[in-house]
Amino acid sequence: MASTPSNVAANSETPAPILVPDRPDAAIAPSAQGTLLISLTTLPPEALEATLTNLALAFPAQSDGLTVLVATPDSSHPAVAGESFSNLRLLPYSAPAPALSNLFLTAADYLNTFKMAQEHQATDCLILGPESQSLTPESIRAMAAAILGTETDLLVPRYDLGPHEGLVNSAILYPISRALYGARPRFPLAIDLGLSLRMAERLATVAQSYTASGQSESILWPVSEAAIANYVIAEVEIGSRQLPQPASIDLNALLAQIAGSLFLDINTKATFWQRVRTIQPKRKLLQQRGPAEGWPDVSPMLTSFRLAYINLQEIWALVLPPNTLLGLKHLSLMPPASFRMSDALWTRIVYDFILAHRLRTINRGHLMGALTPLYLAWVASHIILADAGTPPELHIEELAATFENDKAYLVSRWRWPDRFNP
Repeated sequence: MASTPSNVAANSETPAPILVPDRPDAAIAPSAQGTLLISLTTLPPEALEATLTNLALAFPAQSDGLTVLVATPDSSHPAVAGESFSNLRLLPYSAPAPALSNLFLTAADYLNTFKMAQEHQATDCLILGPESQSLTPESIRAMAAAILGTETDLLVPRYDLGPHEGLVNSAILYPISRALYGARPRFPLAIDLGLSLRMAERLATVAQSYTASGQSESILWPVSEAAIANYVIAEVEIGSRQLPQPASIDLNALLAQIAGSLFLDINTKATFWQRVRTIQPKRKLLQQRGPAEGWPDVSPMLTSFRLAYINLQEIWALVLPPNTLLGLKHLSLMPPASFRMSDALWTRIVYDFILAHRLRTINRGHLMGALTPLYLAWVASHIILADAGTPPELHIEELAATFENDKAYLVSRWRWPDRFNP
């Protein structure tokens, strides 16, 4: 891959990100000589064996001077002690027991990956997250081809998910990453990544601050880290992939964990994203798989929102300006069939919650809890819109464009929270 500037530059036009097409038969570049470290998270024995089998198929021969190392946690490694994967070199490492959620890559994963890469002089790294046994050999090879022998520092996969999967990503993570950092990977919190050695080192440095204070399960944000370092970000389509699911569905806790971590990261990088100007080209829309059993019933979501409108008015009034509260009032009166939260309204809600999180307008736990019914209202609106014929991916792209166009609102409120009156 030719040398390409980073996809984010402060106070300058932003070139398009590298988009690596879906190439099941992608060949490892002839220049890809060196050592590739593939770091695995803790997996059940059967899942680990399936993952190693797929890795062995992805790299059937050590040609062109490429060595493939596979780092497996101690707790998983005994399950394959008797197996033969002659084209892979297995490296057990000590890792803490995974958190109960085990849904994301954590600070400990990044730190362990860099330590192993440094120790074994790896030139590039792949981190494969939970449920990695669902990654096909072709997907793994496509990721390796996109990172080895290229200028890429951060390689982010683009998953083929169903239209009502990954909606926290679609509603919040992706639009914010585009608007604030000019970063276009569709899944900025992907659970599989490709890293150059310098990107792995940067993430390990950030991770060290968490692990040193006993927060080894903290979420890191690789896309924003790459953006502020002016590193090259690339994206590769890898098809479908099984994503880990929480043992119990607690949307309040999950949303607080993910969005709360993102809001903290936004606060620490404020001096950067306030200076970024982006010019975004149109991107290719993936053909999403249709829902296997029809669209989910939105009635419970609408009920949750309407109950919250009655009970949370005082809290929302501390966070949201009068115009937004008026929009929520109109929304609460809409009949289910025509229920529609505008992109502009949702954008302002998210931006105002980011600001309230920064200012600690109310307790952050209560703040994130107050966001949940508003998120459910957005999900209900998104599903109703899709059920009426609007392609879900088209709606997500339009929403992200609205976040970009309204970024000045967040910047103004961030700089003058007391003087600026929306």
